[in-house]
Amino acid sequence: MSLPVDETTPPGRTLQVGLHHLAVETADLHNCVAWYTEFFGGTVAWTLDAFSDLTRERLPGITGLTEVVAVGTRFHVFSRSTSYARPRPDTLQFQHVCMTVGTVGELQQWRNRWQALFVSGRYVFTRPEPPTEIVVDSDGVSSFYAYDVNGLEYEFTHIPAEAEGR
Repeated sequence: MSLPVDETTPPGRTLQVGLHHLAVETADLHNCVAWYTEFFGGTVAWTLDAFSDLTRERLPGITGLTEVVAVGTRFHVFSRSTSYARPRPDTLQFQHVCMTVGTVGELQQWRNRWQALFVSGRYVFTRPEPPTEIVVDSDGVSSFYAYDVNGLEYEFTHIPAEAEGR
């Protein structure tokens, strides 16, 4: 994303921003890291158990942080001590995150992967609900929604007009 130049931007440049990582809080670090690694086909890049004063101030009770790198995205999965007062389980931290895919076939593969991991019994899901059916809107955009092991909602979508430009 680019923004118009202001007086703090060097001549000939625009301000730019991109997504570096998505932070996901979990009550079960091992379960969550394993699910993100398997579902998204990722790898663990690093793990921390010692934190700066700033991190401890911003995330009271943090006990562990693992970066999972997958599908061009970094997921920073972290846990806090049991003494940390968590929000109620039905308090959403974000409404949903949308992941885009190149084809409708890939969209179906992601949905199938979610279902296969769910029925495997290897993971504990806070919201053990199946993914939605794939729906197609009037613009030909196809999508489905599914929850991760923490109950955070993801949308997976195929947008034909964007996929043509890949």
